[in-house]
Amino acid sequence: MRNPITIHPDIQSGAPVFTGTRVPIKCLFDYMRGGMPLDEFLLDFPSVTKEHAIEVMNFFEKSIAPISNDKIAA
Repeated sequence: MRNPITIHPDIQSGAPVFTGTRVPIKCLFDYMRGGMPLDEFLLDFPSVTKEHAIEVMNFFEKSIAPISNDKIAA
């Protein structure tokens, strides 16, 4: 997938969503913060595939890696 996240003012008022769905990315992180397993999230949001959810998590991991490395070096 080219970009796993879509941000568009006409979809969920511009909140980041899983591309091709109307499911906000925040929902995934809310589930994770609440200690819910990924499989539960996927059951509740069947328009999101496991691969798509993992791709979004990898996207955020790669996005914060440079910040984490800078803080460690400082």
